[in-house]
Amino acid sequence: MKSCPAIALAFLAAAVACSGKSDAAKGAATSGKTITIAVVPKGTTHEFWKSIHAGAIQASQELTAAGDSVNIIWKGPLREDDRELQIQVVEGFTTQGVQGIVLAPLDRRALVRPVEEAKAAGVPTVIIDSGLESDAIVSYIATDNYKGGTLAADRLGQVLNGTGRVMMLRLQEGSASTEERERGFLERIRSAFPKIIVVSSDQYAGSTRETAKRASENLLNRFGGDLQGVFTSNESATIGMLLALQDMGKAGKVHLVGFDVSQILVDAMRAHQLDGIAVQNPMRMGYLGVKTMVAFLRHQPVDRKIDTGVTLVTPENLDLPATKDIVAPPIARYLGGG
Repeated sequence: MKSCPAIALAFLAAAVACSGKSDAAKGAATSGKTITIAVVPKGTTHEFWKSIHAGAIQASQELTAAGDSVNIIWKGPLREDDRELQIQVVEGFTTQGVQGIVLAPLDRRALVRPVEEAKAAGVPTVIIDSGLESDAIVSYIATDNYKGGTLAADRLGQVLNGTGRVMMLRLQEGSASTEERERGFLERIRSAFPKIIVVSSDQYAGSTRETAKRASENLLNRFGGDLQGVFTSNESATIGMLLALQDMGKAGKVHLVGFDVSQILVDAMRAHQLDGIAVQNPMRMGYLGVKTMVAFLRHQPVDRKIDTGVTLVTPENLDLPATKDIVAPPIARYLGGG
C-alpha cells in the first residue's frame, strides 16, 4: 500500500494533468489550429453589410497568410427587423464550437442575454456597428454615430441657408446606432440653426426600402406642401425617401441628406437629387472586428472601443481621391462577382 505522501503526490500530478488539459482547451486558439469566427450582421441585403462581410474576409485572408488559420462563418437575418432570428443565430453559434462571435446587434437590449450566455459558455463577442447594453463584450467597434448626425445637420442647414421646415425619418426602435445619429441630428439642427423648424421627428421607416418608401410617402403627403429638407438615418430609409421624392416630382426640390452609401445614392447625388450622405467605413468595421477577436484569442491587448470614422460625402467632393475608397469599397475583391 502506498504511503500518504505518495498518494498525495499522485493526486497532485493528476490534478496538474487535468488542469493542463483544461488550459489547453481554453487556449485552443493559441495552438495553431484553425480559429473559426462567426460574423453576424443585422441583415444581409444592403450594400453596407456586404462591405462588412468583405472586410471580415480581408482580415481572415491576411491573418491566414501571416500564419494564423482563420475561418469566417457569415450568417444573419435577411431583414434588419428580425430580432428573434438574430438571437437564434447567436445562440446557435454558441453551441457549435466557434471560438468567437463578431456581432452587429439589431437591438441594444434584446441581444444582451444571448451575448452574456455566449460569454458564460466560453465564446467571447466583439460588437460592431451598433451598441449593446452589456459589459460582457471584448470590444465595441463602430462609427461615431452621434458625430455623423451632426455632420448631416450641418449639411442640411448649409444647403437651406439656415432657414426652412425639415423633417427626420427614423429607422426603427432599439437600433442604437441610428438612434445616436438621430439624436446628433436633432440636437445640432436645433442648436446651430434656430430658424429651421423640425416639423416631424417621430416616424419610423422600417427595415426595408419598401417600408421606408411607404412611410416617406405618408410624411410627404402630410408635410410636403411646405417642406424644404429631410434627414434619413440609414441606407434603406434614404433610398425609400429618395424613391418617394422621385415619384412625387419633388426630388431635387426638397433637399435630402442621408446616411450610408449605395450606387443609387451616388447616382442621385450626380443628378442633384441628394445633397449629401454621412458615410461610414463598414469594410474597416468588419476587418477590425475579426482582427480584434483574433488578437483577444491570442491573449494580446485590445482596445475596448474603436472609432472607424465617418465622412460627409457631397456632390462637391464625391470624386475626390480621399472619398473614392469609402464611396466604392473593393467588395468584389473579397466576395467575388468582379
